Amino acid sequence: MPAYLSHGEEETQALAALLAQDLGPGDVLLLQGDLGAGKTAFVRGLARGLGADEDEVSSPTFALLQLYQGRLPLYHFDLYRLSGQEAEELGFEEFFFGQGVCAVEWPDCALELLRPAKPKTVRLTAGEGDLRTIALEGFDALPEPGRILALGLCGAP
Repeated sequence: MPAYLSHGEEETQALAALLAQDLGPGDVLLLQGDLGAGKTAFVRGLARGLGADEDEVSSPTFALLQLYQGRLPLYHFDLYRLSGQEAEELGFEEFFFGQGVCAVEWPDCALELLRPAKPKTVRLTAGEGDLRTIALEGFDALPEPGRILALGLCGAP
């Protein structure tokens, strides 16, 4: 599983913006990591890469779902407070297989709903200070190493 070392929120966002360029309708990203690991910062980068206003991105912890409009709709879920049955009752499944890109924080409760999809996994792990390790799984294309180095991101932690 390829991993990148980010030295701060801007680098995390830059990597996500690059990845967003290759995302299409129906793509689902499972964002895994502890509180404060950088999941929402990663979504800000996705928004930027999809042409949405990254300044509007906030954690949807209490709203459960935020929508950002770019070249594709970006659906930002935070399922921390839900059970799988509640996610199903709220109709989230139609978003997971819709025309937009879904970024799902705390996806464990919805894994049953996502079973038919081929989700991409983003694991964010906090290190000392602003350091984050970002491990990627399931992406068809990853940014070229030269583009990553230009951002200040290392190819391996």
